[in-house]
Amino acid sequence: MASNPHHFLAVTKDGRSAIAATAGNPDGHVILRGGKAPNFDAAGVQAASEVLAKAGLPARLMIDASHANSGKNPDNQPAVVDDIARQVEGGDARIIGVMVESHLVGGRQDLVDGCTLTYGQSITDGCLDWERSVAVLERLAQAVRARRAQASTGVAA
Repeated sequence: MASNPHHFLAVTKDGRSAIAATAGNPDGHVILRGGKAPNFDAAGVQAASEVLAKAGLPARLMIDASHANSGKNPDNQPAVVDDIARQVEGGDARIIGVMVESHLVGGRQDLVDGCTLTYGQSITDGCLDWERSVAVLERLAQAVRARRAQASTGVAA
């Protein structure tokens, strides 16, 4: 378990093998990235939480709005985030974070020798542009505010 102290094989900054040690991380969590099917929805969150409970671990989940959860299409990320935000607004405290692929310029570009790159655009995964990134972050902030208000009053949203 990541929460317990342990030793593991690692590589140093200069490329040598080493044995690393950790005191453990009590804030460990699972990241739902999707797989053969997306797993960002309430059913996916519930299924992951049940697996964690059977292992005696707390249900702390981060959800990746990109990769398989968006069908590897950055244009799908806002809809994924909206679904996650509705769960958070509903009071789901198991969701502790969201990952969003974001950059200044939307999409992605190939790194081609001799070709000029577009400044601020990803060369790895497709991303949301700045404006859409701000919009999804504002949506998530709204959801968190609603969850906090609900927790402070004890009334479901």
